[in-house]
Amino acid sequence: MQQKMLVRSLIAAGVIAAGAGAYAKYDGSVLSDAHAASAPVAAATAGAQPAMVAALPDFTGIVEQNGRAVVNISVTSDMKKVANAPGLDPNDPMFQFFRQFGMPLPQEQTPTHALGSGFIVSPDGVILTNAHVVNGASEVMVKLTDKREFEAKVVGIDKPSDIAVLKIDAKNLPTVKLDPADDVKVGEWVVAIGSPFGFENSVTAGIVSAKSRSLPDASYVPFLQTDVAVNPGNSGGPLFNTKGEVVGINSQIYSRSGGYQGLSFAIPIQVVMHVKDQLLQHGSVTRGQLGVAIQDVNQALADSFGLKQPTGALVSSVDKTGAAARAGLEPGDVILRYNQKDIASSSQLPMLVADSAPGSTAKLQIMRNGETRNIDVIVGNSNSTKVAKADAADHDHGRLGVLVRPLNPDERGQTGAGGGVMVEDVAGAAAQAGIQPGDLILSVNGTPIKNPAQLKALVAKAGKHVALLVQREQGKIFIPVDLG
Repeated sequence: MQQKMLVRSLIAAGVIAAGAGAYAKYDGSVLSDAHAASAPVAAATAGAQPAMVAALPDFTGIVEQNGRAVVNISVTSDMKKVANAPGLDPNDPMFQFFRQFGMPLPQEQTPTHALGSGFIVSPDGVILTNAHVVNGASEVMVKLTDKREFEAKVVGIDKPSDIAVLKIDAKNLPTVKLDPADDVKVGEWVVAIGSPFGFENSVTAGIVSAKSRSLPDASYVPFLQTDVAVNPGNSGGPLFNTKGEVVGINSQIYSRSGGYQGLSFAIPIQVVMHVKDQLLQHGSVTRGQLGVAIQDVNQALADSFGLKQPTGALVSSVDKTGAAARAGLEPGDVILRYNQKDIASSSQLPMLVADSAPGSTAKLQIMRNGETRNIDVIVGNSNSTKVAKADAADHDHGRLGVLVRPLNPDERGQTGAGGGVMVEDVAGAAAQAGIQPGDLILSVNGTPIKNPAQLKALVAKAGKHVALLVQREQGKIFIPVDLG
């Protein structure tokens, strides 16, 4: 019995040794199974088909080359805090009485502290980081890996891209190299260096999970999504490719707990370089603007608008005072190309427009009523995009599944709509698509709606899909409805 157990142990040990051999390293190189395994094991498996072993990348060279150019940033901000009235608890009704009716309450400045990361891009002390790391700071301190510390000047902050440029008074500093090709691919290995939770020069690695991700609070930036472990304190740190070039700035994480959960987002380097140059030259960033609200095109919308495939950016509303309106763009137009660049997804368009100089001419290819056409637009200057106010609707419980009515004069004045019908009740196909009571239906497949009878007629002769332009609260959106 003991001999059988011993034999089994020896077999198990042999299996473990063979498995470990697959990852044995010699002089920094990963060895194959045949080289790493012992001679008896190799002889025993000589007749077997060799297994395919993918060598894991070695990031030591990237860290040795670039680690000294990654800095720790500590920020001090002053926060006003109302002090308690003498002898009164803040929850006491008398405290609120004194506060509201004239008794001056003392205020004190309570300093708050935060940590982030950054990286040096020029030997004379220019540093890049996130805008949210240093925004509102009264003092910014930069600590190098050699333990030297400098007070940094904030050269410029650009909140839309979440990029900031700092400057410290130093010379001959180590720098990183920025990726000039901007050719990072999904599935490619990437490495982050930063200061998560204050642990300086920490290294984490992963792959690029996706490109051109749009996040709800950042419509301008087409984020790189990675599975690199990024935590609080990593913000502003560099993301490297396997050539040791910076491909992005780590900016955000998706988390329900406040810590890393497998989704992190970096600002692509082409956005970083564009913003950096403007901040260094002017201290601010100027962007182009079309003056439209757009949405992505799914298969149902593609079918409704006669597109061969779901690509492009669908215009859901046009600012009446913007560049697009002056050029003749209309809700329902699908922008297919911008300055000879195909628009595969709506998330690509904002960055292309923003990078266009205000006053320059942009050439657009659009799809309207099933036909392609070219339109030249004189790019405007970036301001807040204006979208018309809303309410939405339909007046026929039939095929579409809505009960609608015309707008009264007061409603037309409040909504600013020249036409459309108000939805009072919804069921069937419209309810499944997300139409709601109170929505204002403005058009069907690009045709403006003036009354309930016209809506009913258009739906009756439509195919299996229709695209309704709906105004709801402060925005407009196309909603595809499957009529079956």
